[in-house]
Amino acid sequence: MFYQPSQGHGLPHNPFNAIVSPRPIGWISTRGADGSDNLAPYSFFNAVAYVPPQVMFASTSAKEDRGDTKDSMANIRDTGVFCVNIVEYAMRDAMNTTSGPWDKDKDEFTLASLEKADCTTINCPRVAAAPASLECKVTQMIRLEGESNFAVFGEVTGVHMRDDCLVDGMFDVTKFNPLTRLGYRDYSVIREVFSLKRPGE
Repeated sequence: MFYQPSQGHGLPHNPFNAIVSPRPIGWISTRGADGSDNLAPYSFFNAVAYVPPQVMFASTSAKEDRGDTKDSMANIRDTGVFCVNIVEYAMRDAMNTTSGPWDKDKDEFTLASLEKADCTTINCPRVAAAPASLECKVTQMIRLEGESNFAVFGEVTGVHMRDDCLVDGMFDVTKFNPLTRLGYRDYSVIREVFSLKRPGE
C-alpha cells in the first residue's frame, strides 16, 4: 500500500503514529506565571543533542481555554522553562489520567494523586517518584506547519535520577521499565535490553 497524506489513507484510522513507534513519552510538567501547576504526557518527544544536553517535544492540538495551544505550551511561553519526567510502567494509569482535557485551573498532580517535588535549577514542579526528571530551559519554540503544531527545544540544566535505577554507575531502564507509545490507543513497555558494538569498537 502507498498513500499520500495530503490525499488521505482510506483506512479506518490514521497509521502514521503506528508506523513511527515505539516513541518515548515526555511527561511534561510546567508552572504557569500565576503559580498553577500542570502535568501532561507528550509522545512526540526525544533527546536531540549531547553537548549541551538538549531535548524536544511537540504539542499538536489546542484547548478552548488556551486559544491556539494547550496548557503546557501556554505555561512555557510565559516562563521559558519545563521539566521532562520519565514514565515508568507502574505509573501508566497516573500518566493516562493526566492526558485528559482538563481545565487550565486543574492540577493534574492532584488529579492523579502524584507527589510533587521542586526542581533545583528552574521554578517548576516535577514528579517526585519518577525514575528520572530533566529540568529544561527553552532554547527555541517553533511553529510547525498545520494548525496548533508547535515544537519546543530545551537545554537540560538539571538531571534527577532515582537511586534504585542506578546499577554499577549506569542508569538501568530494566529497574523501572519505561512506558512507550505506539499507534492508536496502544502502548508498550521495555523489559529486555541487549547491546551491540559498533564497527571498529
